[in-house]
Amino acid sequence: MTIRVWVLLLLQLWPASAALAEPVVVRDFLGRSVQLEAPARRIVALAPHIVENLFSAGAGNRLVGVVSYSNFPEAARGLPLVGSYNAFSLEQIIAAQPDLILMWGSGNGAGALQKLERLGIPVFVSELRQLADIPASIRKLGILAGTTARSEPEARRLEREFGRLAARFQDKRPLSVFYQIWHEPLQTVNGEHLISQVIGLCGGSNIFADAPTLAPRINLESVLARNPDVIVAGGMSAAAPAWLGDWHRYPTLGAVIGNGLVAINPDHMQRPTARILEGAQDLCARLDSLR
Repeated sequence: MTIRVWVLLLLQLWPASAALAEPVVVRDFLGRSVQLEAPARRIVALAPHIVENLFSAGAGNRLVGVVSYSNFPEAARGLPLVGSYNAFSLEQIIAAQPDLILMWGSGNGAGALQKLERLGIPVFVSELRQLADIPASIRKLGILAGTTARSEPEARRLEREFGRLAARFQDKRPLSVFYQIWHEPLQTVNGEHLISQVIGLCGGSNIFADAPTLAPRINLESVLARNPDVIVAGGMSAAAPAWLGDWHRYPTLGAVIGNGLVAINPDHMQRPTARILEGAQDLCARLDSLR
């Protein structure tokens, strides 16, 4: 084969090779531009919900480091740990040799972003506050990992199903709802929280939507005064928490009179992942049965 033929072949192959080498650019949830020379192949994720969303994006096999409680899906169990979401090890992250770090903006601790940026590894910040942020996150993660063939259909599925729920329940009789994260201390969410949006999606209204902080601690008297139609308990597992039954001590409470004491799997409501669709479907059905 002559040199001329070799040159022609190289010129024919060059556009495809160049395309493969094009950088990947995604804007994270802080508005930062995150750029990679190529789709990420070795990823460290510093929150359980980010791990789960990466699997939803079809890129779970790229994980080389996670934090404790990264327990879904099953394939996430047993992955190498780099600490916990609020006490991760920079040394272990470096040892994992990632080409991308996924961090939780409000959960990884003050100064975490600056510490991670000093490692010289691209950092994508996840901060999911709206239902729409969940499919958007899965879509962005798919772009970063080059798995859009999986991430894009999943993102569209979630957007479609959230829309269907909204259309089905937007004109239903509203029910006042108290979402109880925990009992000691008594804790709930305000109207800015993603859980409150799920309640609204189902035609409910969060009785503490006006609270000034995202996850406020409240007193018993304030719950009794606002007299919710429904009390939804989170807890620590899929089983109904024992403390949900404590509300029977207040027989004049609307939620007790109307049998409106409801337990929801907290992993389906309190983690901003695709599984929140299951939580929303469950809650919407439960509220509808109480109307």
